[in-house]
Amino acid sequence: MEAPMEAVKLACATCGQMNRVPRDRLLAAPKCGSCGEPLDDGRVHELDRLSHDKAVRGDDLPLLVDYWAPWCGPCRAMAPEFAKAAKALAPEVRLAKLNTEDHPDIAGRARIQGIPALVLYHRGREVARLAGARPAAQIADFVRQNLRG
Repeated sequence: MEAPMEAVKLACATCGQMNRVPRDRLLAAPKCGSCGEPLDDGRVHELDRLSHDKAVRGDDLPLLVDYWAPWCGPCRAMAPEFAKAAKALAPEVRLAKLNTEDHPDIAGRARIQGIPALVLYHRGREVARLAGARPAAQIADFVRQNLRG
């Protein structure tokens, strides 16, 4: 009898549906069983209230959230670097953004005092945070250093 394949839970950034994905399928660009959108494709996904809360609380993979706003120059300048870091860290870590102007209640709950703010979550808990715009290499290093052990 074959051993069951290990699966990870991932929240869809588009519809908020929780999905179970076999770990060995993460490199195959898995899609949401509900809406068909990619779950872990190395892109940065924009979160809303529902998808933020489900991903932070329910994802088995580490999740790095960039709390930002459209009027923030450093936030806009860091966006391409954050996208590069997403490609470098996939499929083991997902990267997402939350617009604090659209969702001030979530920013308040997350105790965001300045933007850009990067918060690393894993299995429902905050692991670490980093303030200020950073290049892709520093973002990836921050994640890797805080997930060791």
